[in-house]
Amino acid sequence: MKINEILRNCNVVKTVGTADREVTMLAFDSRKCVKDSMFFAVCGTQVDGHDYIAKAIENGAKTIVCEQLPVSFDADVTYVVVENSAKALGYAASEYFGNPSSKLRLVGVTGTNGKTTIATLLYRLFTEAGYACGLLSTIENIIDGKVIPSTHTTGDQLELNELLSKMVDVGCEYAFMEVSSHSVDQDRIAGLAFEGGIFTNLTHDHLDYHKTVAAYRDAKKKFFDNLPATAFALTNLDDRNGMVMLQNTKARKKTYSLLHDADFKAVVLESCFDGMKLRINGKELFTLLVGRFNASNILAIYGAASLLGMKEDELLCGVSKLHSAAGRFQMVYSKSGVIGIVDYAHTPDALKNVLDTINEIRTHNETLITVAGAGGNRDAAKRPEMADAAVTRSDRLIITSDNPRFENPEDIIAQMKAGVNGAFYNKVLCITDRREAIRTAAALAKKGDIILVAGKGHENYQDVKGVKHHFDDKEELENAFNEK
Repeated sequence: MKINEILRNCNVVKTVGTADREVTMLAFDSRKCVKDSMFFAVCGTQVDGHDYIAKAIENGAKTIVCEQLPVSFDADVTYVVVENSAKALGYAASEYFGNPSSKLRLVGVTGTNGKTTIATLLYRLFTEAGYACGLLSTIENIIDGKVIPSTHTTGDQLELNELLSKMVDVGCEYAFMEVSSHSVDQDRIAGLAFEGGIFTNLTHDHLDYHKTVAAYRDAKKKFFDNLPATAFALTNLDDRNGMVMLQNTKARKKTYSLLHDADFKAVVLESCFDGMKLRINGKELFTLLVGRFNASNILAIYGAASLLGMKEDELLCGVSKLHSAAGRFQMVYSKSGVIGIVDYAHTPDALKNVLDTINEIRTHNETLITVAGAGGNRDAAKRPEMADAAVTRSDRLIITSDNPRFENPEDIIAQMKAGVNGAFYNKVLCITDRREAIRTAAALAKKGDIILVAGKGHENYQDVKGVKHHFDDKEELENAFNEK
């Protein structure tokens, strides 16, 4: 493709050199440039791509897309100035890969909690109904049944469009993807054509990046602001920010709720560790998912599927067969009768939701032991809040290491413990080694007791000083039960 074809939908300010040049590939990493590639100088959070223009040219780039022209020019290179390089990369990537999102029914899910569950279960629901589908999620990317490992909640502009293009190539009709606040803020989803957007909730998270709750909220809102009139915007009325998401959207506005009148309304009739009985828009069904937060997730799934045209009988039957995503309220049972639960809850609100669910179901004649930590090099303000949420809802709390990354795990644990009221100190143990913490919980538990291991969920590694060591909470809990 030629430069002017690739950039046809980009806001070009100025072009220096010929636009009638063939391009072999797109890149925003100078190290990946090859002969005749187009390099996008993106201003990232860590580095500025403008500093690597010379390196990109040295590696073969013949087209440079930038926000500011370099001081010196290469006569054999075309320079294209745009207002926003990251946004231009999104639109260019979409064009380069044949606008794949416009050939799919693409639905994005955003919010603090529930993104993975909703996107994954929508994928499963439509796949089981016989449709070829794609999934872009935190846990994994799937193209019509073929699993591709995932490294980010939402990939970069090139990765997203390449994956969507592969979905189109194999005949996928639908695609469901998690949309992180980072990806919206960094214009990684620019140029994608969404048929629908879902908002789950907004609670304390990612303030290390966004700095304020308002900025975090506005990043989510930007996704809905950019939806076209042909799309639907489905929001959670039970979250105080739910209606904020719809304020400026052109999309069809739809709502779901457990507490208020809404387009999609549900009531929890019965709840146990094996599932829930729900009434959705007057129809009853049993779901294998557990807890009010999952009732809300089910509503979002039901609403989105309805808006995509799935028939009610097919939808009710399909929803009743869905089971939780990996590491989301995943049950593990010991031979001695201890109930284990592994969950990805890594924010104060998510931890509250999971523990409140357990406390609603349990008899309270047993002991509830929670094992939890907090990630390093992430929002530190939520650490004491997480410990407070856990200790006030558990009989015992073991504070341990999560993914310490480049921080001292003992420092993270100390910051968590600072959120524990002195009256609860006798309920708390601090064990830095996560494996030992899980084994200790198993050793303390008796028949009928409940252990919640929270924070890492589906992850099969522990990140320590930049090295990912194999570590799987479910696997570790099963091993601890077998040792007992």
